[in-house]
Amino acid sequence: MSSKSATVTTAPRSATHPAGGRLGHRLSGLAVAFGCLLFLGGFGWGLVDYRPYTVPTGSMTPTVDAGDKILAQRIGGADVRRGDVVVFTDSLWGNVPIVKRVIGVGGDKIACCDKQGHLTVNGKSVSEPYLNDPKGPASLVGFRVTVPKGNLFMLGDNRATSEDSRVHLTDADRGSVPRSAVSARVDGIVWPMARAGWVGRPAAFAALAGGVSQPGPLKWLAVAIVAGVVLILGGAAYGPVAGRLERRR
Repeated sequence: MSSKSATVTTAPRSATHPAGGRLGHRLSGLAVAFGCLLFLGGFGWGLVDYRPYTVPTGSMTPTVDAGDKILAQRIGGADVRRGDVVVFTDSLWGNVPIVKRVIGVGGDKIACCDKQGHLTVNGKSVSEPYLNDPKGPASLVGFRVTVPKGNLFMLGDNRATSEDSRVHLTDADRGSVPRSAVSARVDGIVWPMARAGWVGRPAAFAALAGGVSQPGPLKWLAVAIVAGVVLILGGAAYGPVAGRLERRR
């Protein structure tokens, strides 16, 4: 009797697990790892550098409105420049966090209004397109003040309703607050979504001595967090998609 021996052949390992598939899975893992690094790094940086606030009143409309959730960069008073929207706390103003715009710094001579209805800072007319009524006068009440050294003069963007430095002109500090009262500078609105965006630095004060402050890192943090989410989701989705394509092949 003659017997025939059966032979069993197995596919090469490279056929069942092609090199391209292995490389894809490695890249997928790297994408997820790098995405986690970006997301956690950006989120952690934001927690350290920024503080959330809720705007209490409409005195800064339309830049920020009552009820807006904002992010403000933690800074010291020495970093404040004209045009910044800041958060400060002062006992003469109620000893609660207040959001206003810095119009003048120590030594500035501020007056309102010139023939065009604008404020003047050290004799220079300042156009303020961010006001709630940019075509009207910069203040319904005229005033003239010299800001004491080391202090800041604050006004709201909704000048018709804002209770700001103009209300405190008879105080010892002529309505201004110490730089040390400032705890943060507003960089963005995060809620509601319809109003979400950046709070920029106005060009109106750029020509004055000291210029305006540089933008904070909020945009970079947002880019890092969004990029991290995209990489994590993309890397995680690669496995099921690649497996389905391989089964089809």
